[in-house]
Amino acid sequence: MRTAEVIRNTKETQIRVAINLDGKGESKLDSGIPFLDHMIDQIARHGMIDIELKATGDLQIDAHHTVEDIGITLGQAIAKALGDKTGIRRYGHAYVPLDEALSRVVIDLSGRPGLEYHINFTRARVGEFDVDLFYEFFQGFVNHALCTLHIDNLRGVNSHHQIETAFKAFGRALRMGCELDSRAAGILPSTKGTL
Repeated sequence: MRTAEVIRNTKETQIRVAINLDGKGESKLDSGIPFLDHMIDQIARHGMIDIELKATGDLQIDAHHTVEDIGITLGQAIAKALGDKTGIRRYGHAYVPLDEALSRVVIDLSGRPGLEYHINFTRARVGEFDVDLFYEFFQGFVNHALCTLHIDNLRGVNSHHQIETAFKAFGRALRMGCELDSRAAGILPSTKGTL
């Protein structure tokens, strides 16, 4: 089973994430931030990754620390569940539309953190959620999952649609990259011999 559990406790946040890369897309989420839970549910559902998340944080200040630390913890859990990455596809990509919005996400589970993030939101908030924090989520994720991630919102007018297409595409790209390739059983997808 490609599973992992990570617990991260700081003075600002207390987070537990458990994942199953070969799950059914089920989630049990309680971040204290409903819109973030909605987006992480997209990762689970479209990535076919079971995700359990419980987080408490200093939301009385703002959501920054909690959102960033959830990205960090989820990234750590993905890296732990992948192990040495033998037999995985490594690369994943997806385009996802939602009404007028369209996003493209490409991932390389390379062992090297890198984020290219291009979403020009049409408004600064979705409900009470500051959309700038999604960058912090993905930066935390790539730094700890050790992957290269390109996120491009190609078009969109509604900010909710813009970010939801990005999270759905992220889930699908992540699923593809994490999938075991039957033709590559026992093979590490790198000429370096390490990822």
